[in-house]
Amino acid sequence: MAFRRRSKSYPFFSQEFLIQNHADIVFCLVVLILIGLMFEATAKTAFLFILPQYNTTAFSPDGEVSFYYYGWRDCVTIFFYVLIVIILHAVVQEYVLDFNKFLNNWKCAILMEGYILHLSSLWENYPHVHLRFQVKFFYLFQLAYWFHTLPELYFQKVRKEEIPRQLTYISLYLLHITVAYLLNLTRVGLVLLFLQYLSEMGFHISRLFYFIDESHHKLFDMWALSFVFTRMVILTLTVLVVGFGLARVDSQGFDWEAGNFNISPISRLAVLLIVCLTQAWLLWRFIRFQLRRWREYRREHPAHKRPAAKLPLRTLKRDTGGHHENGMIKAENGASPRTKKIKAP
Repeated sequence: MAFRRRSKSYPFFSQEFLIQNHADIVFCLVVLILIGLMFEATAKTAFLFILPQYNTTAFSPDGEVSFYYYGWRDCVTIFFYVLIVIILHAVVQEYVLDFNKFLNNWKCAILMEGYILHLSSLWENYPHVHLRFQVKFFYLFQLAYWFHTLPELYFQKVRKEEIPRQLTYISLYLLHITVAYLLNLTRVGLVLLFLQYLSEMGFHISRLFYFIDESHHKLFDMWALSFVFTRMVILTLTVLVVGFGLARVDSQGFDWEAGNFNISPISRLAVLLIVCLTQAWLLWRFIRFQLRRWREYRREHPAHKRPAAKLPLRTLKRDTGGHHENGMIKAENGASPRTKKIKAP
């Protein structure tokens, strides 16, 4: 199964061969894992890669409900979905468009859980150890997506000067998602990711319309306002949940087995610092970008020079022989003076 059109063959195990055929190699690994499902001896191991682990059953008025918590075997599942995302990246980029964000499942997870409509649920009954299937799958796929972007820097031959910026961007996402997942702050993490992805989606839509027609640059102004508004909402929501909500719940202290990390000031302060510093850094970069863009615009469109003001006509005084009028000498009676002839010698 070939994902990329090849114009030249390279030696086996060379760097160019790996870059050109990385999607095919990854696809073979995925097929091997799927083949393991067909045999009883390997099926149990293959399921570790494919299905979310650590499920438990709880009873509710609606009947039995399955919940999930996290453990070390999630790393195996994340590795498998990293391979899946690499394949999707190659397919979509080759045949559809550039694969910027994988945002599937975030909308349904937010709406099904109803966290936005009931903000108090973001800190009530902490620690939120048990997760529904769609929430756990969302976090596993988000971690898989952002981990897959690391080898993609190599596969896509990203320029060296772009790698530090990309690594910073990827590391921030991995840091926030991992902290929310391991500290059982999955509810507030889900809402913050929803807001962040919503802002980025507005940016990509603005770019799309700008590429279609450059006259649609006003969409960037709308996105700029929404970007600043999103930063303010994220900061406010984080302070509300972590600074005030978790400080008032009954479960205070550290309990590794129960998944409780509600320690003041170590845990809560660290989370607040991570989110607040990140949002401040994003705002700082945004302001710098806008100022640089404004300077470039002023440089490319300089102000038109004002035309020189016309000097007013000077009023010349009347002399004894006549008077001046519009630069011409006239006699007293208004007749022009005769030109004096010069006699030839």
